[in-house]
Amino acid sequence: MLRVISANLNGIRSAANKGFFTWLPEQNADFICLQELKAQADNLTDEMRSPSGYMGYFHYAEKKGYSGVGIYARKVPDQVIEGLGVPEIDAEGRYIELVYDGFSVISVYLPSGSSGDHRQAAKYSFMDVFYGHLQQLAQAGRRVILCGDWNIAHKEIDLKNWKGNLKNSGFLPEERAWLTRVFDELSWVDVYRRLYPEATGDAYTWWSNRGQARANNVGWRIDYQIATPDIAATATQASIYKEQWFSDHAPLIIDYDTQV
Repeated sequence: MLRVISANLNGIRSAANKGFFTWLPEQNADFICLQELKAQADNLTDEMRSPSGYMGYFHYAEKKGYSGVGIYARKVPDQVIEGLGVPEIDAEGRYIELVYDGFSVISVYLPSGSSGDHRQAAKYSFMDVFYGHLQQLAQAGRRVILCGDWNIAHKEIDLKNWKGNLKNSGFLPEERAWLTRVFDELSWVDVYRRLYPEATGDAYTWWSNRGQARANNVGWRIDYQIATPDIAATATQASIYKEQWFSDHAPLIIDYDTQV
């Protein structure tokens, strides 16, 4: 069995203070994909850098306290790829890939466009570049699990208040259509939805800090594990961990009946 966790930490130091690194060893995961580190290398403790039993690999943003992704792995990869090769994207620390023989695991953090038109434009720019990259990955013949916060809810079933968000970043028609193309044209598989096609409130992975969103489960499903069809077909179960809160996101845990 292969267990993969995707977790937006909304700050690795904050998540550590909320018990993330006490919880982590109990999960018996093979890979833990992190987003929104909000830290640089010199901010990390030894535990954050390499929790017991794992090696940590990171792609930091140049801006302090911003973005950043990482992966904890039990097995040393053959290659580590940081970034997509586009300077303005890579300066924000949004992509890291661990490469093994015939297999890759990726942590990605798509931009949010909610803070203004300039950030929505940056999001669309990222999506254009990333689509081409996803196409290349899909054509490479490798097994791939791609974890991350995509900052897009795909369908009405994926957020509580869909009617009120039709004109908001994260649920714009253009964003949703792009994600449909990723699935339908490139044949990537939304693994959680493959397992639980009708899940609504149980599927949410993010809640606003405003009002009583979390208490009332007014959430969004914007954290995904997306995989090539061969490895997606081996997924046996998925869960979203909500018993403790390390962030405004909840970790997405998926088990695959396969090995690296």
